[in-house]
Amino acid sequence: MRAQGSVDAELLDAVRRSVLSTPGQVTPARVAAALQGSGRVLGTAGSLAAVEIIMAELRGLGPLQVLANDPEVTDLFVNAPDSVWLDRGRGLERSAVSFPSEEALRALAVRLVAAAGRRLDDSSPCVDVRLAGGYRIHAVLPPVSTAGTLLSIRIRRAQPMTLDEFEAAGTVLPDQRTVLEALVAQRRSFLVSGSTGSGKTTLLSTLLGTVPATDRIVLVEDAAELAPDHGHAVCLEARHGNVEGAGGIDLARLVREALRMRPDWLVVGECRGAEVRDLLSALNTGHSGAGTVHANTAGSVVARLAALGALAGLTREATFLQASSALDAVVHMERAPAGRRVASIAVVAEGPDGLAVVDALRRGAETARTSERGPGWDRLAAELALPRALRAAA
Repeated sequence: MRAQGSVDAELLDAVRRSVLSTPGQVTPARVAAALQGSGRVLGTAGSLAAVEIIMAELRGLGPLQVLANDPEVTDLFVNAPDSVWLDRGRGLERSAVSFPSEEALRALAVRLVAAAGRRLDDSSPCVDVRLAGGYRIHAVLPPVSTAGTLLSIRIRRAQPMTLDEFEAAGTVLPDQRTVLEALVAQRRSFLVSGSTGSGKTTLLSTLLGTVPATDRIVLVEDAAELAPDHGHAVCLEARHGNVEGAGGIDLARLVREALRMRPDWLVVGECRGAEVRDLLSALNTGHSGAGTVHANTAGSVVARLAALGALAGLTREATFLQASSALDAVVHMERAPAGRRVASIAVVAEGPDGLAVVDALRRGAETARTSERGPGWDRLAAELALPRALRAAA
């Protein structure tokens, strides 16, 4: 963050009090007017710095705003006033940004949660909210947190990456891209799996952006994070219950509501509960669909689906039967030292236990620009009618 030492702290406090003492929305113009009214001459650079600092404190992420402005940053974590971390896709990095005190950190957390119409206090010490601007905020207060206020911020970019950018960065290899484009073009249903922060949502947003403009996409999410570059995508967001636990709308209900909206593509941002039953049922009735799921490998999606099916009251056999006929592929993302990347693409088929997720393309050596064939390759290549050149090279 730009050091406050470059702008007098007393001046900042005076301008801040001036802005807050008058009613109305806090805007850069009002801050600049209050700064001008102070009679201090800072010059263009100093004035811009002062406006930026005060706007961040009153309406933005405070000291964290300068980190959030970096287009490569996807996550911010505050473990203590002097322990701020960020993720640019290459693992966690410690930042030089800090808060002056625990009180300042808590005040920011309370303000951010209040901006979403929720409250963060001793009676409600754990809150997850979404803010305008693409921020998903998770805050935890003591004594639930033993070390003080904790903040986790996920940043959704207004413009998702393109497949060209993914390929240039090595996140998607050329042969993987061909398969991914075929999945979307042929309206195949698939899941994107991976660990937390592996880039599942980012990749899915990009792939949905390649859906034909004539198709209608209905997104169902617990917290809106998908932002496909598509002219006909609408989103339904779950609503948490109030303090008394009333008024909540869960993902399972939203999936049912989405089916009444005539989707060509039904997308669940993250499958993690009973909504998997309604999603699989929908995909078995002619809809195309996609979603993300937490899993360590593509193969472990089988166990994950079994667990989610159990939450929905389905037997293991019923879940596997539905999944094997509803899903065509699993795209697995991983976090490597070089960044997030597609580790494998697997085909979904019937197996000895009712469901099998079998690797079709596995990322090869670090220097390779093509993937290695897996045991599921022939089946996937045949189902997607992939080009002969790709079949020979993979």
